[in-house]
Amino acid sequence: MGSTRARIAVDAMGGDNAPAEIVAGALRAQEELGVKVLLVGDPEQINASLTHHHSSAEIEIVSAEGVVEMHEEPLTGIRRKPKASINVAMDLVKQGRADAVVSAGHSGAAMAAALLRLGRLSGIDRPAIGAVLPTMMSKPVLILDVGANVDCRPKFLEQFAVMGTVYSRYVLGISEPKVGLLNIGEEASKGNDLAVRTHQMLHDNPNIPFVGNAEGRDVLSGEFDVVVCDGFVGNVLLKFAEAIGEVMLQIMREELPQGFNGKLGTAILKPNLRRIKQRVDHAEHGGALLLGVAGICIISHGSSQAPSIFNAIRMAKEAVDHQVLERIRSQFEHPKSALASEQLPLSRTSDNSESIE
Repeated sequence: MGSTRARIAVDAMGGDNAPAEIVAGALRAQEELGVKVLLVGDPEQINASLTHHHSSAEIEIVSAEGVVEMHEEPLTGIRRKPKASINVAMDLVKQGRADAVVSAGHSGAAMAAALLRLGRLSGIDRPAIGAVLPTMMSKPVLILDVGANVDCRPKFLEQFAVMGTVYSRYVLGISEPKVGLLNIGEEASKGNDLAVRTHQMLHDNPNIPFVGNAEGRDVLSGEFDVVVCDGFVGNVLLKFAEAIGEVMLQIMREELPQGFNGKLGTAILKPNLRRIKQRVDHAEHGGALLLGVAGICIISHGSSQAPSIFNAIRMAKEAVDHQVLERIRSQFEHPKSALASEQLPLSRTSDNSESIE
């Protein structure tokens, strides 16, 4: 693990609730996680939010001009606005002033800025967005890609599986992660041409602990630790899973008894209800990690509030502390060194990136 204090550049102007909620989450993260936060954006607006929270914490502000709006085409937006907050945040990582970027702004712009400013890791054809979801077991599942690449080739999915294995092993703490390929059946012959060809490549790669196809009902079962798929299917799956979590929480609110007995019962069950919320609420996971670029980048929901931003920064810190970037780079620079031979340390858009080179 890293021994130095992680430095996290936070796009303070990105998202529906910027900068107030972004600043609130960043303040909490700096105070509780021991990270150094660099808030990137309009200094006047950021300072107004800091004053509102009456915080005495010393937090660095890095000036930026403008933001890539949600309606803008990602590549055009980041090129037309070189000093936009997401561009400046990425530059901080490129310059070595920050170890990671967190943004709840335009997800396509975040990915485009990462690709153009940080570049892809050697050996990676396409980066992937990985989302962590809860399962029926007491461990999460990593799904990738969930939106970076609408159209994929078998080679891309093979690379996603390698990156997902590294993340699952070193950050999520799964000593022997099980990798599955999302498909419509368990048999190797099932699915479309992409699925059949990918199945063979995953099976033949010694660096991937591939255990077979994962059907839709298997994704949240806990039987798999990493599930790979193309970004179109993954994005649909992610948003459906998030909706299921929201439905569960709403049903719980509606079904709890009303009146005095209801309040008494809720008070008794409060710790359990809090744990349930932590497991099913997507805000508790903070965001998704963009894997395959030469920097740590967390893409959060556009509607993120302070708790989600806090968790996104926590996710970035964990990726930095567990040297995810270096471990992924090592796997593609030295492919013959199988993951199984390494010692395990103790211890979440739908834009197509095909046009971004």
